Amino acid sequence: MSTTPLSTLNLLKHRELLREEYEYDKKCFEEQSGLVSVERKVAAGICRFPISLGRSYYNSLNQFVVEVHGNASEEDDDHFEYGKSVEFFTVSLNRETRKIRISAQVSYSSEKTLVVVLPNRECLSVLETSERLGIQLSFDESSYRAMFDALDKVLGTSNGRLLELRETLIGNREAEFLSFSPLRFPWLNESQESAVNKILMAKDVAIVHGPPGTGKTTTLVEAIYETLRRESQVLVCAQSNMAVDWISEQLVDRGVNVLRIGNPSRVDDKMLSFTYERMFEAHPHYDTLWSMRKTVRELYRTDRNKAMVVKEKAEALEYEIRESLFANARVVACTLVGAANQLLYGRTFQSLFIDEAAQAIEAACWIPICKSHRVIFAGDHKQLPPTIKCFEAERAGLSHTLMEKIVANKQNVVSLLNVQYRMNERIMRFSSDWFYDGKLKAAENVRYRGILDYADPIEWIDTHDFSFGEEFIALSSGRINKMEAELVITLLSQFIEKVGTHRILDERIDFGVISPYKAQVYYLRHLIRENKFLKPFRKFITINTVDGFQGQERDVVLISLVRSNEQGDIGFLKELRRMNVAMTRARMKLMIIGDMPTLTKHRFYHALWEWARNPND
Repeated sequence: MSTTPLSTLNLLKHRELLREEYEYDKKCFEEQSGLVSVERKVAAGICRFPISLGRSYYNSLNQFVVEVHGNASEEDDDHFEYGKSVEFFTVSLNRETRKIRISAQVSYSSEKTLVVVLPNRECLSVLETSERLGIQLSFDESSYRAMFDALDKVLGTSNGRLLELRETLIGNREAEFLSFSPLRFPWLNESQESAVNKILMAKDVAIVHGPPGTGKTTTLVEAIYETLRRESQVLVCAQSNMAVDWISEQLVDRGVNVLRIGNPSRVDDKMLSFTYERMFEAHPHYDTLWSMRKTVRELYRTDRNKAMVVKEKAEALEYEIRESLFANARVVACTLVGAANQLLYGRTFQSLFIDEAAQAIEAACWIPICKSHRVIFAGDHKQLPPTIKCFEAERAGLSHTLMEKIVANKQNVVSLLNVQYRMNERIMRFSSDWFYDGKLKAAENVRYRGILDYADPIEWIDTHDFSFGEEFIALSSGRINKMEAELVITLLSQFIEKVGTHRILDERIDFGVISPYKAQVYYLRHLIRENKFLKPFRKFITINTVDGFQGQERDVVLISLVRSNEQGDIGFLKELRRMNVAMTRARMKLMIIGDMPTLTKHRFYHALWEWARNPND
């Protein structure tokens, strides 16, 4: 009697939960798109209005694009990304909204300009004759389609390397390793050196578990660099464009030839220079190709047969350029969903490196795994999990990542980095004890780092005696505590005065103000803008959500926890991994601002309160 393999059962369940998430996400998007006003969509960062059209042209990939001008809101930094689907609309004088049925995609995004790919040149005339024009995100079908396709491919495999990887990662097959004398890397610490060696020895899978400040990226870059001594090319992916950019930049700085598929999140010449589009334009044969494409467009009006002959030659030259770019690249870098790009169709890689793996939904990881012979994950499952919108799907396990599953079932493939180079030892210790079994240690050069002599690096300012109250704003923005926000600004100002304004400017001491709630973040930003004393220091102050601070660090961090009620209801502050991220952004000083009686009904916050008020523990 045959039984269904464990790996198949896992994948079928995951596919079912992803379907729930897809349907919920689509329903919410359609409701928001149809019912919410243009002003609220602009504020949410999913819409720009009003807009104007700029120049239009064929880009280096022979796509017809148009520039769209219009200021972004504070919130659309990570919404209008490369590859996202968008749609145009008009708003009549009586405020009625009409969609223009033109499918389009973002090719490039900045604060004031979008470059949008249109299906053809004729679409431009429709847009040019439309008044009071706007642009908004449309539902992201393509990402879900890529994830479902990958799951179906993994489920349907019956032999070969993909089957072996499936059974190793989520089945009962044991991971295999090569055996050789470990290599020495004197510039790495012992745990980093061990991790690099485990990666080099892994036949199937290896995991770098990198808690905050432990040099995960340094370790991963070293492993990639060393792997390239043995392999001609590797694939490097991450969940976000920002993470792909960061590791790509580190590799470029090491002299590695990186080919970036998709556009970077941070727009500057260095980041753009190793994108596929820029490198395509820089190829010696590109001018010839551009002339041939122009000829094809002109001939289409007069002689279709000649146009087709030139088009075939142009496509052959385009293929030649593309293949030469891939042949010269040592690292191909893209997001997980970006691995479904047509440019990568039919390509395979010996080694795949996935950064930010603990923030990636499992289905997204399978997209590049389908193109690879072995996979290395790097991340920290004790920090931010994937963002899941459907509560039922999340509760049923959709947020349980592929990396987490492997960590739970195959500890022999995991390397923990245990020396952190960011935080004062006292800031680090609580996080280490609670999340990492006390295994972390502070490097000697940061153990006692501080700004003010004899000041405790961590303190909790209890707001209970001030009788501050929280307010619910909206599901998308959460809660706000205005009096607490004003106290945060006061504490920040007082700390700057205590340190000395000249010292802040001379030493470029930087500050992070973090709140789990978007509404509180917006209000704090408003208060900063209105505060005359803080004006000279604004370039040193960053205010954002916990998610916005992932991967960042600051000398001084203030956390506004917002919640204040008699019931001890702390909502999603119960997601302790989010708090782990917030606390571990601080290098030298951490200030937690919150209502102690409300928060300490939860045992984590009770332990944190006790830790903060006992500096000698």
